Amino acid sequence: MNWDDVRIFLAVARAGQILGAARRLDLNHATVSRRAAGLEEAFGTKLFRRTTSGSELTPAGERFLAIAERIEAEMLGARSEVAGEGETVSGTVRIGAPDGFGVAFLAPRLGRLAELHPDLTVQLVPVPRSFSLSRREADLAITTERPTEGRLVAAKLVDYTLGLYASRAYADAHGLPQSRQELSRHRLVGYVPDLVINPSLDYAAEFAPDWNARFAISSALGQTAAVRAGAGIGILHAFIARSMPDLVPVTSIPPIRRAYWLVYHESMRGLSRIAAVTDFISKAVENEKTLFGAGSADQA
Repeated sequence: MNWDDVRIFLAVARAGQILGAARRLDLNHATVSRRAAGLEEAFGTKLFRRTTSGSELTPAGERFLAIAERIEAEMLGARSEVAGEGETVSGTVRIGAPDGFGVAFLAPRLGRLAELHPDLTVQLVPVPRSFSLSRREADLAITTERPTEGRLVAAKLVDYTLGLYASRAYADAHGLPQSRQELSRHRLVGYVPDLVINPSLDYAAEFAPDWNARFAISSALGQTAAVRAGAGIGILHAFIARSMPDLVPVTSIPPIRRAYWLVYHESMRGLSRIAAVTDFISKAVENEKTLFGAGSADQA
């Protein structure tokens, strides 16, 4: 079996279309289509079902996907060992992360990672969305829930808290609520409910059952900016809000707790560049773990 054919199969399976795979592989569309068809001919069965929107895996394709990923893992491991990758950390690692953690915490610290490994390229994609590690949209992902499906390696990074905050100007003009019931008398800043990427981030009801945000933003940093500008009271990441002296916590309503997880596909296990980045992130969080906890100013 030709490794290039397996590589092309994986690219089509992950992109969900021939054209997308061709772009990722920097190959001609016709070449990818021909090689995929050749692999199907070699197996004597269809691996893809062509649709108007792309290419879907058939049951046989699903079975071969698991085998192809094991082959990929062996090839990556062999390349690492034979090429002596462990001597110099190089290559590219793409990190998918929520914008709050990605921009506010990770981005300012990645310069140190570049100093440690000059031949390593790091791509940080800090947006409020989920990432498919199986489709290789990212090599590593920071998630707010531990994955329960797929061949993924997950390690808990840290617990963090979310609390209610307002700008000092808003608090001076309107006061702060002394109970959950009083929240309804205030302007509220929140998220866009139908764009929440997983249930753990749909937390407004934990602060008030009848939470009704008149100003909704799908970005955690966007919500922070709106609250700082006096738009109202919002649910903010405590580790971000504490660094902004123009924000004050609503201490009558206690914060809630969530967690960050560091996740990567098991086929990446053993690659020195993945190990270097996961180790760096884990140590950076551990060294500043108190930043993420609930401080006395945030407690009821």
